[in-house]
Order: sequence, then C-alpha cells, then structure tokens
Amino acid sequence: MMKFNEPEGVSTGPRPRRTTAAWLATMSLAAGLAVSGCAPASSSTSVTSEATTSAEATTSASASPESTSATTTEETVAATAAAAEEFLATLSAEQRETLLHSYDDGTKTTSWSNFPVTFVERAGLNLTDLTEEQQTAAMEVLDALLSDEGYATVTGIMGGDEFLLENSTSTEDSLGQYYIAFFGDPSDTGAWEVQFGGHHLGINATLDGAEDSVTFAPTHLGSQPAVYTDAEGHQVQPLAGMYETAFAFYDSLSEEQQAQLYQGEQVSNLVCAPGGTCDYPTGTGIAGSELTEQQQQLLLEVIAQWVGLSDEQTTSEALARIEATLDETYVNWSGATVHDMTAGEGIYFQISGPDVYIELSDQQGSAGADVDGVTTAGWGHIHSIYRDPADDYAGSVTQQEATGMGGPGNGGAPPAAG
Repeated sequence: MMKFNEPEGVSTGPRPRRTTAAWLATMSLAAGLAVSGCAPASSSTSVTSEATTSAEATTSASASPESTSATTTEETVAATAAAAEEFLATLSAEQRETLLHSYDDGTKTTSWSNFPVTFVERAGLNLTDLTEEQQTAAMEVLDALLSDEGYATVTGIMGGDEFLLENSTSTEDSLGQYYIAFFGDPSDTGAWEVQFGGHHLGINATLDGAEDSVTFAPTHLGSQPAVYTDAEGHQVQPLAGMYETAFAFYDSLSEEQQAQLYQGEQVSNLVCAPGGTCDYPTGTGIAGSELTEQQQQLLLEVIAQWVGLSDEQTTSEALARIEATLDETYVNWSGATVHDMTAGEGIYFQISGPDVYIELSDQQGSAGADVDGVTTAGWGHIHSIYRDPADDYAGSVTQQEATGMGGPGNGGAPPAAG
C-alpha cells in the first residue's frame, strides 16, 4: 500500500516572516469566514441539511454578508471567466506566461500536492510574489468559482497555515505560500482549469462553458491545526462538516453494519494522494446497497463536503451522478468510533465507487509545526482527497506519476534520515 506521510521535523533554516495575513483577512471577512464545512444548501438528491457549526468552532454572525454566490453552473462559469480576465489584466507579460499553461498539459497532474511547496514544485504564480492588488484579484477568481461556504472553507484552511506561520515551532518556510495557475485560456464557452493550492489545499476545477459543467476532481482539502483561533479571536474549524457528517453516517449504522464497515483501530495514510496514479481500491467495508435509504442520504451528505464546493446546480448534478452508482460504492472506516477530538488519534475513512473516491486521514505527525496548547497531530492534522475514477481532470489528461516526495521510490514517505 502506498503511504503519503508528511516529512517530520522539517527544518530549512530561519523562515522569513512572509505573511498573507492582511489580504487574507480582508478576503476572509468578505466571505464571512464560515466554519461549518461546505455542504450544499440544496440538491436534487434530497441532501438538504448543511453541516452545523460545531461548538468548538464559532465566529461572529456580523461577519457574514448576504450571499452573492452563483446558483447555476452557467453563472459560475461566466463569473469565474470574467474574474480570471480581470486578474490577467493586473499581470505583466512575464507573469501571464508563468500563470498560463495549455489545457492538455500533463503538468497539471503533478504540480499540486499534499506536501509543502518546498518539496513539490507548484505551477503558476506564488501569491506572496504578487502585489496586494494582484493578490486580491487572484482571490476574486476563487470567490467567483466557489459557493460562500466553499470559499470560507478554503480561506479557513489558508488561515490555519497563517496561524502555524505565526505561532508554531516549525521552520518550514513554505507556510502561507499558495500558487494559482490556469490550464487553458479563461473562457465561458470552452474548457479550462483553475489550479490553486499550497500545502493543505489543492483545487483542480475544470470549467467548460460548452458542456455547462464544473468539476473539482481531483481536489485535496486538509487542515493543520483542525481548530485554531484567528486574529479576531474567533475559533475556526474549516473542515468541521467532514467530521460531523461522517459521524452522523457512522452513528446511523446498526452494530452489524458497523462491524462490516470497521477495519480496525489503526489510522491509515492516504492511498490515492496527489502525485500518484491509483487503482482505486474498492470492495472493502460496507456497500451502498446494504444501506437504508436514510443512510444513503447521510452518506451523500458526507460526499457533499467535497463535491459541494460550488453552486447549487453543479453540486446537485454531481451528487445525482454519484447516487446513481451508490449501490456499487463501498465505505470503510478505521480509528476512533466516537467524535471526541480530545481522545485517541483520529480516524481514517474511504469511500470508493464507480463515480467517487474520497479518503480522509488524520495525520499522526505534526511535521514539526507544534503550538503550545493546540493539537497539531492526529485529530489536529487532516489530509483528504477527492477523485473521480471516471473523470479526473474532466478527462483532459491522465494522472502521471510525480517525481519528488510523492513519486516512485518512496511512496510519499519522508526522506530517510541523513
């Protein structure tokens, strides 16, 4: 089994006090910095209950403006293309050349990772190298692409990196660095991709105006720490919805069903993480055909945490396609069976079927990013992956095996000492 751990105790010398705090705070407040995950507001598959804000993660209600998100795929495609053009207009010719790649460039499959940017080279422009105007314009692309909840999830993840940069013992100088790249020319009539990410974030959103479609496969969502306090004193838990929906599903199962689902106490690492090809293991755990209708809906709510990043139409259509093959989709689970982030080492679960592949893994190491009084390993360090076995990168390219940390020879494990 391939294992995608992080390098432990990374030390690259004194880190520069580079910070994205000012512009990130501005953009986060614009989105309200919600912390309840990214389940859709509604869908054609009856997945209507959005994950609630956990008691461990609260924020000021006054920070949330009225929703400005698109509600249809067509609106999302048009708004994102327009925002991308505005971002391009702020760039020099040299910066545009760095940002833009051909749509079918296979680099898109190896230029994002669940490893720090100092270990795996990203495509595109580093936001820390941009002016404040350019940074704001780059974030406007994400704001147009994502729902309010999806945007809050992304900025919450980024805020966690900022928290570690300011408070942790780590000397890893990639903290707070995020890259943006376009594969193909931004358009509301053709196909192109927005790639955005850093250490705990990797979005690959393919937009196609001709097909009226947006897909987020594959995408990496992670967080370290899982819960932190932002500059305004609010507790933020960007991926709370993942845990809440997962345990709601687990708790709905009978003892017999839980026995089928459960694979043991040991928390596993990601099998199909960024940077590696995958055979999408399946058939382990409990099949969707063995679930009641209510349990299937609860499972779809879990899946919505990854496919529900954008508008309502895009989300509902993606969930409907997954629901059509849910009987052939398997779920397995390891680790804790009670949602108690003060005990144990967290969980691992895998959802694997013809049209969806999701893993969530609580990383057992902190990668040297420790903060007094804050859990930064196990429950406090989350990696996850969403892939589509039938349509990763909207079928534009085939996943290549990366060189570097996730590539052949080390299976994503940390380099040997010395």
